Amino acid sequence: MSAGHMAQGKEAPYYYVPAESVHPVRASISLLMTLLGAALWINSYAAGFWLFLAGILCLFVVLYGWFGDAIRESESGINSVRVDHSYRWSMAWFIFSEVMFFAAFFGSLWYVREVTTPWLSNLDHQTLLWPNFTGTWPNLGPAGVVPEFKTVGPFWLPTINTALLLTSGLTLTISHHALRASHRGKAIFWLALTVILGFTFVACQAYEYHHAYQELNLRFDSGAYGALFYMLTGFHGFHVILGATFLTVILFRLIRGHFTADHHFGFEGAAWYWHFVDVVWLGLYLFVYWF
Repeated sequence: MSAGHMAQGKEAPYYYVPAESVHPVRASISLLMTLLGAALWINSYAAGFWLFLAGILCLFVVLYGWFGDAIRESESGINSVRVDHSYRWSMAWFIFSEVMFFAAFFGSLWYVREVTTPWLSNLDHQTLLWPNFTGTWPNLGPAGVVPEFKTVGPFWLPTINTALLLTSGLTLTISHHALRASHRGKAIFWLALTVILGFTFVACQAYEYHHAYQELNLRFDSGAYGALFYMLTGFHGFHVILGATFLTVILFRLIRGHFTADHHFGFEGAAWYWHFVDVVWLGLYLFVYWF
């Protein structure tokens, strides 16, 4: 419920049914174009890239309109406390689903390191299946089928990125407290700094990928280590881009005068997501770069 709506002495409805919308259908078609284009692109069809690009652009247009409708509903004052609770539960379950994604990836890393690698290096497998295979992590596969590569250590870019994300969590918390105290200018400043730190993290990770690919010869097909390294850090980097984009939208909304000290779940939902991204990175920093 917006402050203006409350000031008029009105109450938002207990619940409301949104008007019919074409956004779900358009989003489904955009996703179909994106996935079909990606499949064709991977299989070297010339039209695949352009279909993939068109699908991505269409999806962004759909999301822009869909989120805009949700923002207008919030600012018009029709979101009651019950709707607010629905948003909170939806965001909580969404983040839980993301936790399960990363749990699967971390589980894969543990299984390959602690179960599969020692198992394949025992005497029976060395004799029958994998000659000259060593049970060290990482390894170059049986009989050196994986081109030699170097691993990525924690110094210095991963450590710098850790400092960037931890600092961004602090600046975001300061911004949230400023908003709750109705200090809009202070909230905007600290949120803008959070966005800058987030995209700086992405730039540093892009440089790290270039260094790993060109100078360390670490590629996605560099055995289990290469695949898991890029899957874990890349999937997290994708989430950082999403989170920074969320916060950028919230920043523009703050500048336009949206949100009040008591009603700002859009801000809180984006903050929840960002703190989740921070915590996941700490796990990556320890188990991918150190151990």
